[in-house]
Amino acid sequence: MIYTRDIKENMLQWMNRKEILILYGARQVGKTTLLKEILKDIPESKLIACDRPAVAEMLSGLNMSSVKMMFGNSRIVALDEAQSIENIGRLLKLIYDDDEMNYKLIASGSSSFDLANKISEPLTGRNIRFNLYPLSVNELLSQKDWIWMMENIEQMLIFGSYPGIIDLPEAERILKIEHLASDYLFKDLLDYDRIRNSGVLRKLLKALALQISQIVSVNELAGLVGISVPTVEKYLDLLEKTFVIFSLSSYSSNLRNELKKSRKYYFWDLGIRNALIQNYNPLINRQDTGSLWENFCVAERLKFNHNQQKIRSCYFWRTYDGAEVDLLEEEGGKIKVFEFKWSPRKTVRLPLSLRESYQVEEVKTIHHRNLHELFV
Repeated sequence: MIYTRDIKENMLQWMNRKEILILYGARQVGKTTLLKEILKDIPESKLIACDRPAVAEMLSGLNMSSVKMMFGNSRIVALDEAQSIENIGRLLKLIYDDDEMNYKLIASGSSSFDLANKISEPLTGRNIRFNLYPLSVNELLSQKDWIWMMENIEQMLIFGSYPGIIDLPEAERILKIEHLASDYLFKDLLDYDRIRNSGVLRKLLKALALQISQIVSVNELAGLVGISVPTVEKYLDLLEKTFVIFSLSSYSSNLRNELKKSRKYYFWDLGIRNALIQNYNPLINRQDTGSLWENFCVAERLKFNHNQQKIRSCYFWRTYDGAEVDLLEEEGGKIKVFEFKWSPRKTVRLPLSLRESYQVEEVKTIHHRNLHELFV
């Protein structure tokens, strides 16, 4: 089943502009499918699979005659898996700066081609970046309805929402997730950093998986995994850049007892997280339902903001004396607060210290029966 991706219309708005469109996303997240959907109704367009050895070799030579021969009469050219091309940033810059080559370019791939600054430095001021994540609730609703969503929300907390997984029977889902959560998903990171022992990376990810919705201590992670603090910090940064995890920092402005530099880490896809700890049990048999729900809601809110091109800064908030909120969102000086509780019977009151110190515009408690209120 092909789902309509929210960023499709945003990308189409840039088709008549010269800027190169860069589409980032983890493996198997649907980048190739999205490119095909974008190009199918555009005449004189071409999709080139750059992971084909002959293609990668020809384009890596930076020979403009070879480029023209490959692109032909196409007006719009999408380079899929562009990280396969050596010197991809230089190639795109040469094509962009050549006034005789009037190609509109799209380059897609994991962020591995950006980890070594293969894209950012050469294309400064010449590109527009888009990120593609596992399917959002809004994207699922392009083919489903809210009844399906309510009936399957528990499955999404267990098996995630990768487009090639969500519609499979349960047994097939587990097999596909197990493959995805193997070194395949982290191949770009492993190749980039030449990590000889992928077990170290998996130990770090498992430690993070067991601490979703909790404040993470880098020193504690270093001790658990057996590597230095700088190495942990580097791997955390790389895991964020390869769209496996993301983090929230603590919000602080007025109160002396607010946590200042703490971070929480979450997974973009809970199926990957559950595969790392080998737990596909139903929610009724789990102790981590609250953490799963918080991870799911925070990820969905961030996907919603990105896909709708909303410029909102997101944080968690906590004080040393235990007052906290799950998600604090700031936009134009206005603050909106979210609390995430799986059970609709649990009520939440805004901490007095937060109410007295900040102008909070809105407070919402999101549970599995009012999930739709997260997307406004």
